[in-house]
Amino acid sequence: MNKPIARRALLGAASLPLLPVVAHAQSDWPNRPVKIIVPFPPGQAADILTRLVADELSKRWPQRVVVENRGGGASVPAMEAGARSPADGYTLIAGSSGPLGINPSVLPRLPYDAEKDFVGISNVAMVPLLIVAHPSLPYNTMQEVAAAARAEPGALNMASAGPATSQHMAAELLMLRANIRFNIVHYRGSGPGVADLIAGNVKLMTDSVASSLPHIRDGRVKPIALCSATRVPQLPEVPTIAETLVPGYAAAGWSALVAPAGTPADVVRKINADVVAVLRDPAISGRITQMGAVADPQTPEECAAFIRSEIAKWREVAQAANVRLEG
Repeated sequence: MNKPIARRALLGAASLPLLPVVAHAQSDWPNRPVKIIVPFPPGQAADILTRLVADELSKRWPQRVVVENRGGGASVPAMEAGARSPADGYTLIAGSSGPLGINPSVLPRLPYDAEKDFVGISNVAMVPLLIVAHPSLPYNTMQEVAAAARAEPGALNMASAGPATSQHMAAELLMLRANIRFNIVHYRGSGPGVADLIAGNVKLMTDSVASSLPHIRDGRVKPIALCSATRVPQLPEVPTIAETLVPGYAAAGWSALVAPAGTPADVVRKINADVVAVLRDPAISGRITQMGAVADPQTPEECAAFIRSEIAKWREVAQAANVRLEG
């Protein structure tokens, strides 16, 4: 009668030494280089922000943090590769408003689940958007622009950086919430759109603060209103759309750090603590501000909730405006 009990006791005792080994395996993370996949080419905002954080983490950790750019394909191949990577904390992904917030609603048969395949670590930065205009446009406020758009629906051209970009979706959200209509003109990126705006070929554009700021300062374009929920330090005198036209309106680009789902919670907490410390460093947050963005440290729970809210918001807009991409 006692033999089965004794056998179970021996098995239990035999398993005890394994616990410290498992704990040690996680406590010495990282013991090899950490890779961050950026689903964009070098030089884009998400890439620059990620490299800034990666350089600082390399100073804090005993291992290097390597950035791997995998641009193209509407960020889908890179995000899929990140989702399928081992969930051990050695592969992270620089998710952003496009691949995590917008793609789930505009791309059919997406091979990754933006909510289920990743665990949030922290947002890195918000990238504020705004409405800018050619100086010849006879309107200077969002109320005046909206009144003109209501008087002649579709008469005002609004440039965007391309279909289903943050800039495009921000304009669609504005039209939906304010019950107005612009003629959206898509360009292959922000640069060509801004060039046409400066030339006067289009009169309005939804653009990032980072992209428009130099042209605002030299007087080649004028700011109308910010799309972000609050004013930004780069343009403190420019009001928000929420202040002037549509209460509660908010749209912005953003760049976050996520990991494959199943990454150990203690590793996620470790990465989060160090990323947050980096983003709260005045020298780093100052550099982010100079880029036209705003440092936005979060807890993992806040990051996950934020991504869910972005998916829900852009799903509503995509359905209402029938925004779809081939894929």
